[in-house]
Amino acid sequence: MLCNRRRPSSSTSWTGTASLSAMGRTIDADIVVRFKYDSKGTTKSEARFEKLVQSLHDVGLSVEARDGDNGSIILFVKLEEKDLVDAVYNSRVQDWLYGVCHTAPEQDAQAMLDSTVLTQAERLRIVYNLITRSPDKGGAGITPKSGDWEDVDAVLPLHDQEFNKRWLKEWSTKYFLSVEELTKIRDHYGEKIAFYFAFLQSYFTFLLLPAIVGTIAYFLFPSFSILFGVICCLWSIIFVEYWTLQEVDLAVQWKVHGVSSIQHVRPEFKPDNEREDIITGNKIKVFSPYKRLARQALQVPFALVAGFALGLLISLCFGIEIFISEVYDGPFKRILVYLPTGLLATLEPSLTGILEKFASRLTDYENYPTADSHEAAEIQKTFLFNLITGYLPVFLTAFVYIPFGPLIAPYLDVVDLLAHKYVNDPLKPIQPSMSFQIDQWRLQQEVIYFGITAQIIDQIFEVVVPYVKHKWVSHRKSQSTKFAAKKSMHIVNDPMYESAFLTRVRNEIELEEYDVNTDLREMCMQFGYLTNFSIVWPLTPLCFLINNWIELRSDAVKICYDMRRPIPHRSDTIGPWLSNLGFLTGLGSINTAALIFLFSGNNDSDAVMGRVKSWGFLATIIFSEQLYFGLRSFVRYGVLQLESKGLLQERRAQFLARKGFLDEVMKARGKRVEQTSKTISRARSNGKKRNSKVSKLAECSDSREADGSLDRRKGLEQALNMGLDIMRQQAPEVGVKRRTTAFF
Repeated sequence: MLCNRRRPSSSTSWTGTASLSAMGRTIDADIVVRFKYDSKGTTKSEARFEKLVQSLHDVGLSVEARDGDNGSIILFVKLEEKDLVDAVYNSRVQDWLYGVCHTAPEQDAQAMLDSTVLTQAERLRIVYNLITRSPDKGGAGITPKSGDWEDVDAVLPLHDQEFNKRWLKEWSTKYFLSVEELTKIRDHYGEKIAFYFAFLQSYFTFLLLPAIVGTIAYFLFPSFSILFGVICCLWSIIFVEYWTLQEVDLAVQWKVHGVSSIQHVRPEFKPDNEREDIITGNKIKVFSPYKRLARQALQVPFALVAGFALGLLISLCFGIEIFISEVYDGPFKRILVYLPTGLLATLEPSLTGILEKFASRLTDYENYPTADSHEAAEIQKTFLFNLITGYLPVFLTAFVYIPFGPLIAPYLDVVDLLAHKYVNDPLKPIQPSMSFQIDQWRLQQEVIYFGITAQIIDQIFEVVVPYVKHKWVSHRKSQSTKFAAKKSMHIVNDPMYESAFLTRVRNEIELEEYDVNTDLREMCMQFGYLTNFSIVWPLTPLCFLINNWIELRSDAVKICYDMRRPIPHRSDTIGPWLSNLGFLTGLGSINTAALIFLFSGNNDSDAVMGRVKSWGFLATIIFSEQLYFGLRSFVRYGVLQLESKGLLQERRAQFLARKGFLDEVMKARGKRVEQTSKTISRARSNGKKRNSKVSKLAECSDSREADGSLDRRKGLEQALNMGLDIMRQQAPEVGVKRRTTAFF
């Protein structure tokens, strides 16, 4: 057996069809491809369609076509069973060659497949790779929306409605998810989606501690409690180190540990040279790492420009808000107070979208070979935008507004400032505003907003809005179909026995693609709010705990009904988000210490400003940073002392593989020894003369062995006696009795 893959329960086994329907005929398919053509029927579209069908056929895929409506054709693609066996066998052999699986493959491919379970995710992944992989790797080389395949705008598997219903029904009655339930997700949607739900489940479970402690701190501890701050910092460090270990355990259990080493080359990758792989000996295409490093250096000015632009916009809106709400006392104040919110809601998405396009182009220019490395580089660039837009308003309130509000307020009063400059003495310094009063609750209100209101808004935009949008699009499409029928325009005439199924297929294709990084980004930002600002409002962890219980289920609903079925890509980690969690943990330890130093005790503006200007503020930041590194090293050392079940399982698999190889070698050697013994026996039976010679040789050999044993015994006795004589000669003569050692 190639890999000991766990056989799933009957609820997760696959019938082999893309869709099961209680009524009507369904088309047996693995993947659906939509081809958009020119409605005028140009020869160019026909040639591209012929090329598409021929390319799919050349890699062993069967194709069936149906009308896709709105100038499109839907192709139902399936890999036949006889070709599936070879494709699965080749995939698992590759896993064994690269060390992902440690059990040697069987020689019979069909026997290997019969002794293991082929999950939905593995089958769909193999078929998808056959469609999209480059021809030199055995694929059709179809890259949707790019190059020669710009008319191919969708390649996706169809949802299994029966599985989705069972999945949501089971989760609706449970508070915690077991590894078996996560494995069901992995078998159906692939490891990348399963890792997200495993992370969310672990994060939800870990939130129980800060939620309980935070509730106690809110009612019993003083504001900005040092004890609660230390607990939150230590908790965040332990969680990150725990999840690092948990990732390895799950990757080993799901047979994907080290799978990143066999990622396929992106079609967009532009190599500048070819060389021989040191390990495999194959020719591989490479891009100079020095050229990539030079291109990556452009990230520095890009980050500075992006940070300055977003920071300037947020700071400007923040200043306008402070001026209107707390300085301005003129007409239309009740209306103008919403001006900064409107500006931010209008300008920030536009600016962020422009910067994200630049980040995407810069990532393309850096020319990464694999999809994972390209995705990680782009995530790290956009993560900078998330940090600025998510955390900067709270930082401005804590470290600018409260300490320096009275000093900044006069500069916000534009009318008074201009009058002072052009009417009064320009050399007279501007005095702090005596009427300006710091809103002591502003910091807590902002944290409460991000802890409660923002979470509710995110849930609405993630689940409700896509659902309403999908229903609206479906309604508009049905209305347009009726209008086309009245006007004798082109309408889809589906066979009655396929109509319901094809309608559902068209609706699924119209759904948006699911990006797991969007949900991981949301959880990462939430984790950052907790580690950085929960000291301001200790009920923050409790709010996140409740939100994440809902998030687990709402994300499942979103995947099942509001998004296309994801391609089951393999992964052995949550990607760069793990390093981002570590960064937020370190930032949180510094920020928590700074907030405690500034606001514990008397937190009026003058007192806080005095603490900011003191050396104690800088010393607190430096001390908290060093304390963080010390605690992280201590926790990491402690976690490493724990026996990782995954690593133990992997080492056991490696040992059994080597032991099996050794047993085969020893078995073969035993057969050779047995054969040699039989040959000697036959030689002895050939004559007395030969027997006597053999006996004499054996007697001589025995005597030599006996003499050698006696000589060794004599040499040992002689060496000991000589050594004892040397020691006694150096010792005083009085009271020394010589003795002789004999060995008999």
